[in-house]
Amino acid sequence: MFNLQLSPEQLEFRDTVRDFVQNEVKPAALQPARLEPFEKPLLLDQLDAASRMGLRTLSLSEAAGGAGADTLTSCIVLEELGVGDVDLAAVLGTTALLGAELFDAHQNAALRGRFLPAFLEDRGHHIAFAAHDYTAQRGWNYHRAYAEESTVEPRAAKQTNGDWIIDGDAPSVANAPVAKLFVVQVRTDAKKIGANGLTTLLVPRSSIGLRVEERAHNGHASEDEEETIPWQHGSSAAVEFRSCRVPGDHLLGKESQSTFSSRYMARATVQLAAINLGVGRAAYEAAIDYAKMRIQGGRPIIQHQSIGAILADVAIKLEVARSMIWKAAWALDHPEAVSDRSVSDLPLHTIARVYTAEAMHEATLDAAECFGAMGVMRDMPMQKYVHDALVLLHSADQDCATKLQIAEALAGYERNAAA
Repeated sequence: MFNLQLSPEQLEFRDTVRDFVQNEVKPAALQPARLEPFEKPLLLDQLDAASRMGLRTLSLSEAAGGAGADTLTSCIVLEELGVGDVDLAAVLGTTALLGAELFDAHQNAALRGRFLPAFLEDRGHHIAFAAHDYTAQRGWNYHRAYAEESTVEPRAAKQTNGDWIIDGDAPSVANAPVAKLFVVQVRTDAKKIGANGLTTLLVPRSSIGLRVEERAHNGHASEDEEETIPWQHGSSAAVEFRSCRVPGDHLLGKESQSTFSSRYMARATVQLAAINLGVGRAAYEAAIDYAKMRIQGGRPIIQHQSIGAILADVAIKLEVARSMIWKAAWALDHPEAVSDRSVSDLPLHTIARVYTAEAMHEATLDAAECFGAMGVMRDMPMQKYVHDALVLLHSADQDCATKLQIAEALAGYERNAAA
């Protein structure tokens, strides 16, 4: 049964991370020098501290050495991290989810024995996923097969000894600057398009022929450089493969079959919505604190009707977004509730992502209104929250075509698996 009462473990997770964010993350994240939109280096000390707390292995099963958190618990934790720093939350969320996918979902004992010990022992060991997101193309190919093969993903050729040689570029790979292991989807069957014809390989950072762009996309390009900063949070960079040799036994799943499940993609989507909610909550809490402190007309402005109405609207958006995220997360943890029609079979994770992105963008703008002209000053946290929410509104998995994925579900359309 869907239950909004959190378990003692979930409450402990939430409260522990909330204290960590308040005491260690926010003081560093809100330093004036770091409030520039593109001049915000990753908080490496806080990232290491979060790893010591077990947040890097949050979604990994207890049997594999992790915390065994389900999707709902992960969303609760990522909301709290998002309140403190959206980039820190994005890096940890990506690594935790990829760790669970690699070492739990696929049940490959050989790869688990080879890569899991290093992942557990090294707090700085993060994972990156170099792949083209075909789910993001669905809207642009509304009610029809993918129009043409993408030329973005790297390609790989199998050698006579079973090894693979990868060539090509993967632009804007999340976690690339801090990753020590890359999950790379390469095109191995040129006759197939879309997600078919892809093979997934595990490539250590130390592999010869792999190069990560030195300038991470958190930094602002110089006047002589082409501006390539992506609209996404975390820490990302381009990855190049030049005759990169990968042993044949680093294959994840089957050759020419995309191995990452739709459930993984759905979990990634709803986790990003939770981080987005954290950004909106940070703006809301800042506005509440300021409205209680700022005196005008002989009383705090929170007692003014206009400010009270604005804050009430923001609170409504936060509560509705959290309810949708929790419902979507719970449904992913309980697929039987969908199969027996207890819960809608619509893509709830996409609905949560779309609503949260739009609502939090509005919420941050409304919260900024409480500050008056101060809300747009570059050395104030509020302008950062507005910018963070704007990026999440227009990031790679959230654009004007995303709603069409829901529309296809409404129409009962299923894309041909061979497309």
